[in-house]
Amino acid sequence: MACHSISVDVEDWYQSTVDAAAPLSQRFVASTNKVLQAFADRQVRGTFFVLGLAAEVSPQLVKDIAAAGHEVQSHGYGHALNFDLTQEQFRQDLLRAKGMIEDLTGREVFGYRAPCFSIDERNPWALDVLAETGHRYDSSVFPVKKARYGIDGYPPEPRVITTSRGHKLVEAPVACFDWLGKRRAVGGGGYFRLWPYWVIRKAWRQLEKLDRPGIVYMHPYEYDPTEMAQFRQSLSLKLRIHQGLGRTSFPRKVDKLLKEFRFAALAEVLAPLLHQL
Repeated sequence: MACHSISVDVEDWYQSTVDAAAPLSQRFVASTNKVLQAFADRQVRGTFFVLGLAAEVSPQLVKDIAAAGHEVQSHGYGHALNFDLTQEQFRQDLLRAKGMIEDLTGREVFGYRAPCFSIDERNPWALDVLAETGHRYDSSVFPVKKARYGIDGYPPEPRVITTSRGHKLVEAPVACFDWLGKRRAVGGGGYFRLWPYWVIRKAWRQLEKLDRPGIVYMHPYEYDPTEMAQFRQSLSLKLRIHQGLGRTSFPRKVDKLLKEFRFAALAEVLAPLLHQL
């Protein structure tokens, strides 16, 4: 039976989604602690891709994640979309987050997930910069083309890739599955919030038959269904629906999945591939 992986992008919703210049609130700390408790209840170890800004605001939270036995990796520093950065800006963003998280945990940071999956055909050089800054695996390429991100037809299984400058790196796309003649995104986030659980289970059973690890991504704010009530005037109805729909049921879906299938930290799942580097 395949071992799957669950991962958490540790960030603050308003700063990462609405206003990149906004200070981080403390809501992400409380929400991340809810996630930690949910994982503890199922005795599951996951991977937490921590935003450098989040580590700066709450260094104790990062230490608590590591102390609970979870893998702690990088989500970059400021949640800037990588398409919008130069190679040097991206390099500095990576190094700043990597150094900060390593100082807090005492462990090497060698995995990365881009904000909003912002590595695609526009910036393949990002994979070279990742390798050149000491990262050995990446989970940023979305294997279904969407309006803002994704690469159509990208291989859905984790694999060793060779970058344009000849570096070796493990790429680990989030989960997708084939249904009704089309590849469907089902790896987490908004897709998890909108799909009914029977569809998620169907996807994971397909992945089990293929012996392909399913990688889940999620955010602490998906454990915070009342968050948007505090932003009464500043959010459009469209944004409220897009970002809020399904938050109430999200934790229950995750819990069912953790109960029904086997999960581990991403570096553990990718270990056979990492040994090939």
